[in-house]
Amino acid sequence: MTLSKVRRPEIGSVALSAIAAAYLLLATNNSFWIHAGNYFGASKLSLLVFGAALYLALFSILIPMSIKYLMKPALIFFILVSASASYFADVFGVIIDRDMIGSAVVTTPAEASHLLTGSLAQHLVVYALFPSLIVAWVKVRHRRFLPKFTVNFLFVTVALFAAGGLIYSNFATFAYVLREHTDLMKRFNPTGPLVAAARYGLSTYRERNLVVQPLGTDAHQGDRIAQVGKPVVVVVVAGETARAMNFSLDGYGRETNPELKALGVVNYAKTTSCGTATSVSLPCMFSVYPRNEYSDWKARSTENLVNVLTHAGVSVSWWDNNTGSKGIADLISFASMTNQKNSPLCSKGECLDEIFLGELDRKLGATTGNSVIVLHQLGSHGPSYYRRYPEAFRRFTPDCRTPELMRCTTAEIVNAYDNTILYTDHILASVAKLLEKHQDHVAGAMIYMSDHGESLGENGIYLHGAPYAIAPKEQTQVPFIAWFSKPYRAAMGIDTDCLAKESDQPRSHDNLFHTVLGMMDVETRVYNRSLDAFSACRRPETRKGAPGFHAVDSQTIADPASGVL
Repeated sequence: MTLSKVRRPEIGSVALSAIAAAYLLLATNNSFWIHAGNYFGASKLSLLVFGAALYLALFSILIPMSIKYLMKPALIFFILVSASASYFADVFGVIIDRDMIGSAVVTTPAEASHLLTGSLAQHLVVYALFPSLIVAWVKVRHRRFLPKFTVNFLFVTVALFAAGGLIYSNFATFAYVLREHTDLMKRFNPTGPLVAAARYGLSTYRERNLVVQPLGTDAHQGDRIAQVGKPVVVVVVAGETARAMNFSLDGYGRETNPELKALGVVNYAKTTSCGTATSVSLPCMFSVYPRNEYSDWKARSTENLVNVLTHAGVSVSWWDNNTGSKGIADLISFASMTNQKNSPLCSKGECLDEIFLGELDRKLGATTGNSVIVLHQLGSHGPSYYRRYPEAFRRFTPDCRTPELMRCTTAEIVNAYDNTILYTDHILASVAKLLEKHQDHVAGAMIYMSDHGESLGENGIYLHGAPYAIAPKEQTQVPFIAWFSKPYRAAMGIDTDCLAKESDQPRSHDNLFHTVLGMMDVETRVYNRSLDAFSACRRPETRKGAPGFHAVDSQTIADPASGVL
């Protein structure tokens, strides 16, 4: 018997909607149900009622779509979305929220390729392809318009009333769980990812005519930096996915920072990030807004740190070995290091972070004016940690040699990650040594801060991007390190002994904007001395008595968009 002669099974549109709702609820929401079980605790009956209400609500959404020529595409779309989201939720423990959608949109093909694995393909075949083929194959019986409308209306009405009754019967429990665990419904497929995508789309649409407001146009360099006698160069290293708890400088049991330790850097062990994803943290780091006032809209509609430096006459360059500056460097010199061809440091559209060093050496030798150079690392970006360091830094073994983390033991994942930190230690130390090499020509300093941390399987969570309100400390505690050459310390009045004593004070991404302005002796009304991490340890004569200088408290910083600055 040929396939063409096989009789296609028939099913009513209401029955197919009911089956599809059950499939989506039970087959593509494993992570959701695990968390729901934990959140409801001993209230198993309430959890069962909650599930029944969800099923009825989902059923009532699918019923209106049971229209000929619309029903099958709609069901297949929901199945594809749910199956795709469930893989990343089940394997990595992530939540597909608005920020995650934003990160996915701006990711590069090279970065995305690390997630396109055999395990993902297998998951999609089982949970997306087969069910979609079944939906496409079956023959659906449809009533005429008026009877169909009447029947669908009755089913939707009954389902919604029943769902409402179930919710009312356990309202106190449901309200408590959803209020205390706002992440729960974000995990529900397919509505969670679809709502997140809609939110991202709406915010992007709103920003289509965005006009960037100027910031710090009064900025100028102070008298102290003018008297140095040689160019002052600050290298700002924006780290990627480095968590503080794996830095031996922060007390980690393994020696992952031998070179920085030997240099005697200043290390701030209590530093927190603004977000848990690059698309949030990076713009926030360079924004004038502290985390409690920050929003994506504010960041995009206001100039940032690099622009204020430019207003002050500082030459600013952004060198990127990652997925771009997220709009920060749109108005300054930008160079993508991943475009280099025929380099032994590059492969498949990605480069090791040593790609910075040769160019930095040449840049420092030719610098004639005060400059800030931003190095945006690839750092420890997962899940392919093993591709972030060369063989010479494969010190902790056995290390996980695949992006499919579920195929590795926890120890192997940690070994691979620790090797990335060891390599970052080498990169940072090399930057400091290059500044030292050129100290007869420039007065140099380096400041390093990672954008966010990383989960390595703690509590079943991997990678990063968790909503900040529920993010584990592994994703929010980041390293913050500084190094100063002798000429810079002497010229800019930096007391490193004082900094070492101050290093146990809590710091955050809020400090970067004002600290870099202070490092370049930039005077402007938007500078906040209380957020300059080094201000207390800068000799008074370098910040006092300078004509026209105005230090402000955080409370006096108005919204730049208002024009009050």
